[in-house]
Amino acid sequence: MKLATYNINGINGRLDVLLQWLEDAAPDVVCLQELQAPNEKFPRRVLEKAGYGAIWRGQKSWNGVAILARDADPIETRRVLPGDLDDDQGRYIEAAVDGIIVGCLYLPNGNPAPGQKFDYKLRWFKRLQKYGQELLDLEVPVALIGDFNVMPADLDVYKPERWRDDALFRPEVRRAYATMLKQGWTDAIRTLYPDEPIYTFWKYWRNSFERDAGLRIDHFLLSPSLATDLKSAGVDRWVRALPQTSDHAPAWIEVD
Repeated sequence: MKLATYNINGINGRLDVLLQWLEDAAPDVVCLQELQAPNEKFPRRVLEKAGYGAIWRGQKSWNGVAILARDADPIETRRVLPGDLDDDQGRYIEAAVDGIIVGCLYLPNGNPAPGQKFDYKLRWFKRLQKYGQELLDLEVPVALIGDFNVMPADLDVYKPERWRDDALFRPEVRRAYATMLKQGWTDAIRTLYPDEPIYTFWKYWRNSFERDAGLRIDHFLLSPSLATDLKSAGVDRWVRALPQTSDHAPAWIEVD
């Protein structure tokens, strides 16, 4: 099974790019972030024609997450991250697909830091840690997939010294990510490529992509029963080079 994540940065404006990638890469499960569209504007029929069933949680202009499944309909199991009844941002959705629980997430950016947005990010991370432990306690195959908005280590950013005070790289955020690994989650890409710089995001300006001045902020966290089946992983960088593309590239893993 091929699992993928892609921060699409506006699904309707980049629908042609998405469809081209789906046809070429043929992932079995896709987690999308930053739909930037309300529920009624989600292109369900177009994706169904391309062979993908979907569940989604949209939000006008901002956020929004979705799970696609090839030749299948994801079975929705949750559409809100527990822990804050007042949080109405579209940042989490979850489904059962072919025996795996897939949680698609878009963790808050948190900038500027320090500040209210950064505090919200840390609270969101704590909620994810707590719920993540509940998922681990189920002892079933689970994958938490998406844009975590964190570079876990210096290896995950092209110029670490320039990012020390950024909300994606501050020590509080990296510690929060490390806490999840200590819980028992496996960082799939870093497990397969322990010493190699691998990026999933490049800013639009200053020729960041051409210079490979990137960040690794899109991750796959696998529960123990799923991590043992991890076979391969990669980033479809060619998608980032297309016209009118997102500033992220799709990342993927394969599990047996």
